[in-house]
Amino acid sequence: MNLRGKQLLRDRLAAGYVLGTLRGHARRRFEGYLHDDAALRRTVAEWNTRLGAMAEFVPAATPRMQVWRAIETRLGLRRKAPSWQFWRHGSLGYWRTLGVSSSMLAALLLVAVMQDRREPAVSDIATLTDEQARTALLVLADRDRQRLSVRLVETQPLAPGKVLQLWAVPRQGNPRSLGVLEGGRELSLPLTRQALGADVALLAVSLEPAGGSPNPDGPTGPILYKGGWVRVM
Repeated sequence: MNLRGKQLLRDRLAAGYVLGTLRGHARRRFEGYLHDDAALRRTVAEWNTRLGAMAEFVPAATPRMQVWRAIETRLGLRRKAPSWQFWRHGSLGYWRTLGVSSSMLAALLLVAVMQDRREPAVSDIATLTDEQARTALLVLADRDRQRLSVRLVETQPLAPGKVLQLWAVPRQGNPRSLGVLEGGRELSLPLTRQALGADVALLAVSLEPAGGSPNPDGPTGPILYKGGWVRVM
């Protein structure tokens, strides 16, 4: 190969390295060359500058949750399991901390709720949060009237044809649907033993197609919010 051909090859490899298309053994070998070749490092820097300038004109894109899950799985950071088994994978310390935080927040929210004298007696309360620990839903249980009151505190707008669905996640077995959350920011649902059973570990909200999950064994979409019950009466 003549000098021009070698330079074209080096340039092509540098571009592939910056773009991420140079993978596996070839990428590792190229990185070995970089340590001892200042000219090759300059070529890589030039490609970084070119592509970086182009990227400024490209609108930002948020990867789908499925992309992050696939990355975690390939890196061995995530076991393949139904999405509703999220709580089984967390450390015991994490869920204890979550429980304490939820209890404190529930107590504060309960004070605010009970200031409204029209509010029926509340026996149990759950605050459901997102991955950033921001409160999204407040779930109130009235054991006497056998009703669940669900209040959407702060949630993201839903895409057309999508709904939120509330689940009771037991320590063993499949999640139990408590209802589809549509029709406003404050909803009333029947309270059954499925929601407050002694085996219920957490409540969770998933993103589902219109009408709710087509799978009777649990959610088909991602889990957006979760939290535990706190008995207050």
